[in-house]
Amino acid sequence: MESKISAGQHVAIEGGKLHYAWSGNGETVLLLLHGNTVSSQMFAPILPLYQNVFRVLCMDFLGHGKSDRLGEFPVDLWHHQAMQAAQLLDTLGLQGVNVIGTSGGALVALNLALERPELVRSVIADSFEGETALDAVALAIEAERAQSKSDPATVRFWRECHGDDWESVVDNDTRAIIRHHAAVQAFFNKDLSELAMPVLLTASLQDEFAELAQFSATYAGMLAKIPMGAMHLFPTGGHPALLSNGTAFAALAESFFHKTKEHHD
Repeated sequence: MESKISAGQHVAIEGGKLHYAWSGNGETVLLLLHGNTVSSQMFAPILPLYQNVFRVLCMDFLGHGKSDRLGEFPVDLWHHQAMQAAQLLDTLGLQGVNVIGTSGGALVALNLALERPELVRSVIADSFEGETALDAVALAIEAERAQSKSDPATVRFWRECHGDDWESVVDNDTRAIIRHHAAVQAFFNKDLSELAMPVLLTASLQDEFAELAQFSATYAGMLAKIPMGAMHLFPTGGHPALLSNGTAFAALAESFFHKTKEHHD
């Protein structure tokens, strides 16, 4: 049965008030980081798969969901969002948490682990482009977003995530992706060799972006740099694997985090 993201609370960080919510009764904290154009509401369908094992922390990045809006997203968007997550964990007095980031949230999770390793015990980075922005994604993003706005189901989901101003959130994100591709391209400000914790890279081979991202080769290149890295590719399912392979993904995550806890202890 699908869960609802609770009303939650807000915390003041640099840039505005950030919304977060707790669910579950497990002993180990699991931070879930949402992707681009959505909010923590994306996790509602899969929360029941995690709530008995973890104490799940969801957050809406600034400019998204129930958090304060931003006039313009920063050009280094995913690094900026990682710093938002770090401020939230600092405010809550948390360290050594498990993190799952999906799609754009995977870039946030890895940036968080690189910049503030003391906050992160282990990371699952799911269904993302790689180390640098892909030309094909950035060049097609405006047309793809325009097409998505004509799809009632997508618009309904965006409205569920953000409310009546969903279109301004989506447009802000689109502009940020284009600006990042033109000015930055790299997703990480530090080398992946500096990751000091276990990292699992995941994706579905039937992901709509699989041909562009070439997950197997892209992840293999990243794993050559990550000291404690591994990869798991699901044979079926769409984007992201976290949702399309919900039950299997949750079982994989539970096993991975249990093993990393034993390693950590």
